[in-house]
Amino acid sequence: MSMRRFGWTPLPVGALCGALIASLAFAQGTVAQDKRHHALSLIGEPRKGPDFKHFDWVNPDAPKGGRVRQYAEGSFDSLNPWPVQGVAAGGIGLLTESLFKSSPDEASAEYAYIAEWASYPSDYSSCAVSLRPEARWHDGKPITVDDVLFSLDALKKVSPQHASYFADVDKAEKTGEREVTFRFKVKNNRELPHIVTQLPILPKHWWEGKDANGQARDISKSSMEVPLGSGPYKVKALVPGREITLERVKDHWAKDLPLLKGQYNFDEYQIIYFRERIAAFESFKSGALDYWVESSAKAWAVDFAFPAVDNGLVKKITPARKRVTPMQGFYMNLRRPLFQDVRVRRAMNLAFDFEWANKNLFYGLYTRTGSYFANSELAATGLPQGRELEILTEVKGKVPVEVFTTEWKNPVNNSPDDARKNLSEAAKLLAAAGYTPKNGVLTNAAGKPLEIEVLLNSPAFERVLQPYKSTLEKIGVKINIRVVDSAQYERRERDFDFDMTVHVIAQSESPGNEQRSYWGSAMAKKPGSPNILGVADPAIDALVEKVVFATDRADLVAATRALDRVLLWNHFVVPNWSRNEDWIAMWDQYAGPKTPPERQNAFLQTWWWDEAAAAKLKAARGN
Repeated sequence: MSMRRFGWTPLPVGALCGALIASLAFAQGTVAQDKRHHALSLIGEPRKGPDFKHFDWVNPDAPKGGRVRQYAEGSFDSLNPWPVQGVAAGGIGLLTESLFKSSPDEASAEYAYIAEWASYPSDYSSCAVSLRPEARWHDGKPITVDDVLFSLDALKKVSPQHASYFADVDKAEKTGEREVTFRFKVKNNRELPHIVTQLPILPKHWWEGKDANGQARDISKSSMEVPLGSGPYKVKALVPGREITLERVKDHWAKDLPLLKGQYNFDEYQIIYFRERIAAFESFKSGALDYWVESSAKAWAVDFAFPAVDNGLVKKITPARKRVTPMQGFYMNLRRPLFQDVRVRRAMNLAFDFEWANKNLFYGLYTRTGSYFANSELAATGLPQGRELEILTEVKGKVPVEVFTTEWKNPVNNSPDDARKNLSEAAKLLAAAGYTPKNGVLTNAAGKPLEIEVLLNSPAFERVLQPYKSTLEKIGVKINIRVVDSAQYERRERDFDFDMTVHVIAQSESPGNEQRSYWGSAMAKKPGSPNILGVADPAIDALVEKVVFATDRADLVAATRALDRVLLWNHFVVPNWSRNEDWIAMWDQYAGPKTPPERQNAFLQTWWWDEAAAAKLKAARGN
């Protein structure tokens, strides 16, 4: 349901709010007409009413000060995150805010921020918002209706993701001094008020002005000019491609609002880029980096046995997270003729021995991902029944027959015999697809070998790919592992220049319009679109529309399960693995809230600098 998934980072940048009148329960169908809502939710009611003082997951009296230094891998060549060209610097999203903001503690709730309320009729044909009069850009100018109108038009033009996400927004109109009304192309899409309130708001006067050299700015082009923002941070210093330092805006226009009480407490947030993890981790161990989010099971199990951890100077935390498990996997590019045959795609999954990898590479810390909506009620289980079956029956004959007859499950290798049987089945599928051995490599009737390049942006993943490569080569599939830098990786992924790659799609508990971006035929050929697979299937398009136009929560759950089931049986992805906790290490100079948010880490948003702990740490380190 959220565009924020398109640019999630380990330190989420959400900020939250409060404003006016009653909350709303979409799921129960009790949609009041033209009420002014201080918050919106697609699942039940927002937890906080219009008169709340602060959120439960913050320390409202948290002190301000200190710094956080974190690493990023690769490089960057732009401070403009909106066009498809260029690699944007990490943290740059902290400069830009939207009309409403999501809560890291709620499944699908958003609170007014730049806007002070939202209102819409019972048929969801439009949505009006009123801007807070105190909302300001960092240059002191007010955020205006013209900024909102400019933002919608500009983002739909320069960003395929935003063009898809806001596709059902026909136009925005000025309907009051501080009021904007969004007109929708369709009715009865209950998600559209959420979608328009997620619109990032950009400064029209700045983007239509000139830079320091007198050149007109162009939002469609990458740029290293620091953009004007309205968020709690702004850029303080920059080493192009290597470092970006953000500083807290001490006179930020929203600092005294309940929505920001106790949040964004650090004076500085610095991101330092490294070409690879090893050098970055050594910097963390030495104290040149303060905060570390680990993604490797091997590293978490082995690499943190160093003196600072043993002495308690570096603390490890593993907060559990209640959220939909992202689908990480080996994504196959359907634009390649090779992967247009479902038998080839299914063979790729049969050949992957997760159980061996989990035992020998991952220290048993992972579970296999078995759904695009795992760890939620949205995941398909068993055989389709009730409303889900009704929805699937409408596309019967256009989706794999197994959708109706067989529960989808990943192949399991509990023994060497299981591994041999699965690999034998993979070989049979490839033979049925027309591939026969020739000089040890499977070759089709046209004499083209079955050769796959797996594109990676980090050498760390090679240790996972090598056993998979060896297994596939046993049955005649030639695998080439190609590791490139982050800039080249992003360009190649944007241009769909790959055979197979490791990719992640994260979902929310309220899927909607963004499903068109992930799976819609209209996005399959648009460079930079989130449809990384190249799915272009009318049956899947139809199922996506069932999700988008679900009438209530029960209908949404049924439609999403149907979509999940069809995606799985098409074998587009070789699912990887997941965990339901974060792995975080930090030097012991920070303090966090007693009750942290359930669904996101939100470290930058909710923790603070502990002066006493920092002094103790400094003395212990002798510096």
